Amino acid sequence: MIYEEKGGRLHFDGCDTVSLAKKYGTPLYVYSLTDIQNRIAELRDDFLDKYDNTRVAYAAKAFSTSAMLKLIDKEGLSVDVVSGGELYTAISVGFPAERIEFNGNNKLYEELLLAIEYGVGRIIVDGIEELQIIEGICEVTGKKTNIMYRVTPGVKSETHEYITTGKKDSKFGIPLDEEVFYPAVEDAIRSPWVNFIGLHFHVGSQLFDNGSHLGALDVLLHHVDEIRNRFSFEIREINLGGGFGIRYTDEPRRPLSYFTDPLMDRIKGHYKELGLDRPTVVIEPGRSIVGEAGITLYTVGNIKDIEGVRKYVSVDGGMTDNIRPALYQARYTGVIANKMDLGKDDKVTICGKCCESGDILIKDINVPSPESGDVICVFSTGAYGHSMASNYNKNPIPAVVFVKEGKDYLVVKRQTYQDMLRNEIVPSWMI
Repeated sequence: MIYEEKGGRLHFDGCDTVSLAKKYGTPLYVYSLTDIQNRIAELRDDFLDKYDNTRVAYAAKAFSTSAMLKLIDKEGLSVDVVSGGELYTAISVGFPAERIEFNGNNKLYEELLLAIEYGVGRIIVDGIEELQIIEGICEVTGKKTNIMYRVTPGVKSETHEYITTGKKDSKFGIPLDEEVFYPAVEDAIRSPWVNFIGLHFHVGSQLFDNGSHLGALDVLLHHVDEIRNRFSFEIREINLGGGFGIRYTDEPRRPLSYFTDPLMDRIKGHYKELGLDRPTVVIEPGRSIVGEAGITLYTVGNIKDIEGVRKYVSVDGGMTDNIRPALYQARYTGVIANKMDLGKDDKVTICGKCCESGDILIKDINVPSPESGDVICVFSTGAYGHSMASNYNKNPIPAVVFVKEGKDYLVVKRQTYQDMLRNEIVPSWMI
């Protein structure tokens, strides 16, 4: 069991969370290696081993640290990066270049140069102007690179507007308008500097219905056929993106197969009808690998009980280590880790320490009566907590610890005040 109550305390992958809070301080990100590896095992069982000629690329934006990318490498997965920083992190741990794909809607020249010089497996082109930049770099470096086009399939996904990416009005992807898309495809096919290998889409995040994936796939297959008919060119790779939802509070988490089986059935059926071998199929899970594997530990400070209104329980973190509630009203749940054996007879709102009224982590949750010094555990913070953390109000970014079967491993040191000021300079005339 990943979660267990022992002696009134919450244990996570065999580790006492209260002891972890004392040892490393709070706020503290904690990740269960067991849970991450179980998710990867599910990917193998229900996708990689089930279907040949498939690949999984971990979406590093969900949680990108040296230790995490090294784990992904050791597990044999590919990685999807979206910035020079994520790419550099992968390079720094020796991640094999051929298993790196570079995504993103506005890749900088320096980032593309780094990717091409390192020899990444594929660059997923997000706009028609990007091809020209890539060609220029390849000409200067004398290297050729694999590219795919990310397209906007024009489907609607049932999720928050801020994480919907497949609709036509999106900053992501190349629109599939006749006069835009096909000239771009022809340019890529004819280019002496790139190998055009396929198409990519991503319809959104935190999805529980496979309808938008299937709708996007139908659109994609139509254009794959049209490319074959117009240019006598066969697409060799199809990337279906990710976005598979996880449980934050009471959501009905779908098994991976709910998404991948109907997608693969449709692809196999389409190519069987044509009498052709199907292309490589890729998925890009991120949140679904690490989201539920992570928790955040906090220490309770000030408690403010406004009679007849609300009881605010302040913790030593907040929107600087988890911006999602403030950014798009994400909902979480949690417990008091040192009072697991007590009745939940108090309704409170857990708030952060930032100078913002919107710095609320959990609104109206039932817990045992809280006291200053208690340890709060917020569940399912493994995705987009650490990766979106900031120094707002000059708050340091928390440490990260991996745990497995009762052992704990520090993988990111807590940022110090000195760390935050390292790149700041006071001009000499001010001294």
